[in-house]
Amino acid sequence: ERIKAMREMIVADNTEDRKKALAKIMPYQQGDFEGLYEAMEGCPVVIRFLDPPLHEFLPTKEEDIKEIAGEIGVTVERLHEVIASLHEFNPMMGHRGCRLAVTFPEIAVMQTRAVIRAAINVQKRHPDWNMVPEIMIPLVGEVKELKYVKSVVVKTADEELAAAGMKMKYLVGTMIEIPRAALTADDIAKEAEFFSFGTNDLTQMTFGFSRDDAGKFLGAYYDKKIYENDPFAKLDQVGVGKLVEMAAKLGRATRPDLHLGICGEHGGDPSSVEFCHRVGLDYVSCSPFRVPIARLAAAQAAIKEQRQ
Repeated sequence: ERIKAMREMIVADNTEDRKKALAKIMPYQQGDFEGLYEAMEGCPVVIRFLDPPLHEFLPTKEEDIKEIAGEIGVTVERLHEVIASLHEFNPMMGHRGCRLAVTFPEIAVMQTRAVIRAAINVQKRHPDWNMVPEIMIPLVGEVKELKYVKSVVVKTADEELAAAGMKMKYLVGTMIEIPRAALTADDIAKEAEFFSFGTNDLTQMTFGFSRDDAGKFLGAYYDKKIYENDPFAKLDQVGVGKLVEMAAKLGRATRPDLHLGICGEHGGDPSSVEFCHRVGLDYVSCSPFRVPIARLAAAQAAIKEQRQ
């Protein structure tokens, strides 16, 4: 049901139809967010807004295209047209992240409503919890992008809180995963209340190669000792790390209380965790099975710092 509503949203060729499909998606999103808040028992939760390119939600096989066209009530030809129009030569650097919200602000409106309504409901059920929703805008490279999407988020959130007769603090931050965002982090921090470094994408964009395709040639680089490690497993502290450190300093120069973290597989690598601690990041976020390693690495980094 979820993917069906999402596909209806994607094939919509006008704002009204898109809003109708988004209205079907919203209860699912709100339910998920309430579940997250309940599971976290009042601890902070960051929710990243829609990030993948839209083509990832559409079918590729002809039999699936026929079946889905019937399900969502469009012709096979129309669905083919939509799939063709969404084709991108480099989707990683294409129409995704905050670019979706700039093009279709109604997506950000729906997700903001879902986040705030979920937080309101959970706050009412647990008066002793202090709910502070944290909304992350992904793939920002220009402060004006963030400012635009943030204005949509703030307007929607304030309307929802006013309608519920509640006061609730919420934060709007961004994911730093484009080198330009790191280089202009002092400007970005004027709008962002927290940064999370998306080091998977930041690594891809800094090195100029795709994680999905690099396996074809990285073996030769290891053999010839050009690279000592897989840059997607162990953070490249010389290049990517320099951008992270620079962005942390620039961001905090603008906003001294800026909360900084790292999100991605690097967050579970001990040497990368030590580096993040050294440059002043507050937390690492990694896949669940790597949490014990990340905790141990963070503790060791703190002990090492104290000894020095």
